[in-house]
Amino acid sequence: MNEALLRSLTPSVLAVLVRRGAHFAAAEDAVQDALVEAIRVWPADPPRDPKGWLVTVAWRRFLDSARADAARRRREDLVEEEPVPGPAPAVDDTLQLYFLCAHPSLTPSSAVALTLRAVGGLTTRQIAQAYLVPEATMAQRISRAKRTVSGVRFDQPGEVATVLRVLYLVFNEGYSGDLDLAAEAIRLTRQLAAAIDHPEVAGLLALMLLHHARRAARTAPDGSLVPLAEQDRGRWDTESIAEGVQILQAALARDRLGEFQAQAAIAALHADAPTAEETDWVQIVEWYDELARLTDSPVVRLNRAVAVGEADGPRAGLAALAALDDSLPRHTAVAAYLHERDGDLATAARLYAEAAHKAPNLAERDHLTRQAARLNARRCR
Repeated sequence: MNEALLRSLTPSVLAVLVRRGAHFAAAEDAVQDALVEAIRVWPADPPRDPKGWLVTVAWRRFLDSARADAARRRREDLVEEEPVPGPAPAVDDTLQLYFLCAHPSLTPSSAVALTLRAVGGLTTRQIAQAYLVPEATMAQRISRAKRTVSGVRFDQPGEVATVLRVLYLVFNEGYSGDLDLAAEAIRLTRQLAAAIDHPEVAGLLALMLLHHARRAARTAPDGSLVPLAEQDRGRWDTESIAEGVQILQAALARDRLGEFQAQAAIAALHADAPTAEETDWVQIVEWYDELARLTDSPVVRLNRAVAVGEADGPRAGLAALAALDDSLPRHTAVAAYLHERDGDLATAARLYAEAAHKAPNLAERDHLTRQAARLNARRCR
C-alpha cells in the first residue's frame, strides 16, 4: 500500500466533495472511510485512477450518510443525483481548500489546527508539537472546531494570514523529516503567490526556498543532524537560494514588513555567508529585534539569544537567555551551547544531557546526547 500516494490525494479528494456541496465535517468523515476502504482493497486490486476511485467511494459514503440522517434530509436537493463514476477532474482544489478551512467562524488557531488535521494529514500529536501544547489540548481544540463548522457551508474564503500560518506549519513539519510535506507546502505557496499580490506571501515563499535549499546538508549519511555551522555549504541548493533572495528583495522593496519577510531576511543572511565564521550576526540580531517587535514570540527571543551570543559574546547571550522562561522548548539546549562557548564545559555537558531527555524527536535527542558525550570526553583528557 502506497501511503504517500494516499496522503497526497486526500486534500484534493476532500476538496472535490466540498465543492460538490458536502459540509466539511461530513466530507472529511467520508474521505476517511474511503481511505480505510482503499487500504483494504488496493493491495489486491489497485485502481487505474486512484483519485477517481477515492472520489467515487467517498462521495457514495457521503450520500449514504446524508440519506440515513433525517436531520440532513434537506441536503438531498444538493445530492439527489449521484455523479457518474469516471476519471477525477485534473483541477487541483487543494489550495482553495486551505482557504475554505480558514473560515470566518473559526479562530485562527482553530482554523490552522483543523486544516493541518483534515487537509495536511498530520496527526493530532504532530499538530500539538507544532503549537507547543499538550496533545489532549489540541484534540479538544480540533473537536471544537469541527463542531463549530458542522453546520456551516464553506463558501466564504478565510484570511490570508491564517492560510500563510497553515502553510508555514505544514512546511516546518515536512522540513523536520517526520513527514515530507515541505515540497507540497512550497508548491501551494507558489500558487498562492501567483494568485495574490501580497508581500507576506512572497516573504513566506522566500523563507521556504531558503530553508529548503539547505535540506541536503542538514543530515549526515547515518541520519544524524548536522548543525548549521558545520554544514557543507557546497551541498546547499544555490538556485533555490538565488530565487529566494530575489523574491525577498522584491517583497522588502514594498516597505510592508511582516514576520515572514523578517524570517526570510535572517535565512538570507545565513545563506549569503561563505562560511559560518563570516555570518553577519550583528545584522541577524537587528532582524530578530524586528521580528520580536512584530510577533512578541518567546521562541523568537530564544533564537535571538543565540544570535546575541554570536554577535556580542556568549555571556551576552546568556544574559538575554536569563530573561526567558526556562520551560521553553530547546531553552536548555541553547543554554548548553552558550555555556560551551563560554568555556564552562561541565555545565554545558550537563545541560546537553538534560536537553536530550527533553528533545522532541529521536534525531535531535541523539545529536544532543553526542554533544554531551563529546564534552565529557574532552574533560577527561
